[in-house]
Amino acid sequence: MLVPFNTLPETSRIWIYQANRSFTDAELAEITELLNAFIADWTAHGADLKAGFEIRYNRFIILALDQHSAAATGCSIDASVHFIQQLERKFNVDLLDKMNVSYKQGEYIAYKPLSDFKKMAKNKAVSKNTVVFNHLVVNKGEYLSHWEVPASESWHARFM
Repeated sequence: MLVPFNTLPETSRIWIYQANRSFTDAELAEITELLNAFIADWTAHGADLKAGFEIRYNRFIILALDQHSAAATGCSIDASVHFIQQLERKFNVDLLDKMNVSYKQGEYIAYKPLSDFKKMAKNKAVSKNTVVFNHLVVNKGEYLSHWEVPASESWHARFM
């Protein structure tokens, strides 16, 4: 059951998929339609899942699931991953590679392999104050408060 993202409780489970590039306006419109259709039909053992999504900075897809009404199961999570893989193929984009880091450079969102980010930290090209995207958040409350943070407040701090 598709619901507006902003109506979901802060305890809702979150999955964040970062793209290796920004989506075009046309791609965003199509991805939004595809997400609407997927979530409207998303179930766990026949039970509708109360879920929503948002797309941030034209490159992050955030799925949220209110598990109070029905919890995600292995099959429903597999279905969402399969859907994301379909998006990867359709739009020729990486969404599942967790070995990359996204961070802000002014208003620009940079995307680098983790190994490059480590080198940049060593060379002081990024600092503890660099705003990074912490994809380890697990619920909407954490997403709202600890997703977009200075590197010093995330797992990225170990490289500074």
